Amino acid sequence: MTVHAPSRARVIFAVAVLSATLALHADARADSPISDAVSLSESTISWSTVQYAASAESGFVSGSLDKKTIVDRTFKTYVLENRYLKVTLLPEFGGRILSIIYKPTGHEQLYRTEVGVPYGMKAGVFYYDWLMVYGGIFPTFPDPEHGKTWLKPWDFKVERESAGEVTVSMSLKDDFSYSAAPTQFLKGSTGVEATYYVTLKADRAALDARVVLKNPQPKAVDYEYWTCTTLAPGSDPKNPKTTGGAEIIAPIQTYSTPGWSSNLSDGDETAGTGKSRFEKLRYFKNWPTMGIAYAAPDMQGGNFWGVINHDNEEGIIRIADNTVTRGLKMWTWGFPSFTDETDARKSPSEAQPYVELWAGVSDQFFHRAKLPPRGEISIPETYSPIVGMSNVTSANENILINFSTAVSEVNLQFFSIEPAAPLRVTLKRGDAILFNDAVTADPKNGNRISATIPGGGSGDRVRLTITTMDGKELIAAETRIR
Repeated sequence: MTVHAPSRARVIFAVAVLSATLALHADARADSPISDAVSLSESTISWSTVQYAASAESGFVSGSLDKKTIVDRTFKTYVLENRYLKVTLLPEFGGRILSIIYKPTGHEQLYRTEVGVPYGMKAGVFYYDWLMVYGGIFPTFPDPEHGKTWLKPWDFKVERESAGEVTVSMSLKDDFSYSAAPTQFLKGSTGVEATYYVTLKADRAALDARVVLKNPQPKAVDYEYWTCTTLAPGSDPKNPKTTGGAEIIAPIQTYSTPGWSSNLSDGDETAGTGKSRFEKLRYFKNWPTMGIAYAAPDMQGGNFWGVINHDNEEGIIRIADNTVTRGLKMWTWGFPSFTDETDARKSPSEAQPYVELWAGVSDQFFHRAKLPPRGEISIPETYSPIVGMSNVTSANENILINFSTAVSEVNLQFFSIEPAAPLRVTLKRGDAILFNDAVTADPKNGNRISATIPGGGSGDRVRLTITTMDGKELIAAETRIR
């Protein structure tokens, strides 16, 4: 719906609360009624892998791999659900958030492999000298490269359960080790205790999480911590994968690669020794092969990153204090993994179409940090689906925006994390008001506002403020008129 306001602005938003509710009901596709409450339930999920065997220490048993035999496994899961999200947690295989379905569109936001395939055996790359990807979002510590806990069961606990909020935790202590770990990994165990808190609130269209790492010892310990995310926003829940229209969204200008991944930077302009401009590589279609890219020198304080699927303008964005998790590591198997239409059950392969983004307390893998004696680190983060946005320029735990101007027009796209709350959007150039009106957030399509800038004025600034109806500021930003 387009409304022509006296301020010469154009606004597209939900036509009415009733129609928005009907749209949610029609598109939820999660076999549950719409409710203002949040719920917690138990379920199971089946996952297939090729046949293999692991030792008591979790090392790979030589000769056990049989790609022609598919084995089905069943895991116990926990499901958090409100009117906007259906979130599946899998504590017993890596303490992971396995699935986030955004109910207004019915789409999956996370990648999940159809058939697990062990790889990297005896290559000296991973802690147990092999790896098998399942997907989702999960903590990795005390080493990089998926760490030592990705296949371990985490303890599950309900921390808080009410109609307005459910908070659960998954926890594990690093008190074990693999005797044959490759030499680049930490020896023995660190004793670090990790707890991953996951919270869903009734009124929020985003998932809130918090990682807490504790060192109970009277001495400092070396460690690394990375949150691994395998992203495939806007996907079919039965076949999640990153599409050809995927773009990595991050407020960074440059990146670096390890030597063996230097081919990733072909076509991107150099930006000084060992760095390239982050332009071409933003797009999944431009990754020629598998490889690693790091934000360089790090996230520089930018508080968000994620992926937008431009095939349907649906994305998922992580919002966090990236002065704490300053590292951003990017990985894909390369765009050819998307174009491979091989049946996973007939010809299983580890190379799959997903974008893997990592948040780390250090800038790169194997650059260790120290956890002080009796020390603790807490990493809050929010995972928000977004719709109707082609980019993100600013974000916080309330609102995500894409805010830009041209000589004669200012353009705003935004997604409200609490869609039911009425908003007021104000656009001002100096003291001149370009737009000032109440807006109802549209959780299915997102919101777009365009306003004419009288008389141009290249170099001037336009200020955006989005508040609650009683005046509480949710987000503010400025952009220069081009």
